[in-house]
Amino acid sequence: MASSAMNLILERIALFQFTPTHCAQARAMLGWSVEQLSREAGVSADDIQRFEAQQEVADAPRLALAYRFEAQGLVFFPGFAPGRNANMRNSTAEPVGRGEYALAD
Repeated sequence: MASSAMNLILERIALFQFTPTHCAQARAMLGWSVEQLSREAGVSADDIQRFEAQQEVADAPRLALAYRFEAQGLVFFPGFAPGRNANMRNSTAEPVGRGEYALAD
């Protein structure tokens, strides 16, 4: 289990790597509207629109957006468009419920 200090470091990395441009590009890749992303990530549509307009948004909604896209198999690196993680083939938000979960260990 990761320590709280490690979790904070990982969150900071995610916040640094996930940009407003990434958010708009990732939505386009998935064919999601702002409203759908709002439902999927549990983040207000206003926060999403402000973030994509490069306005100030709190860390918690930004992390929720990044993590929701990552759950869809997208990866983010500064300066590059979002990409698909080759290891996330047929991924689900709850992998434990999948039959092949034990093979991942």
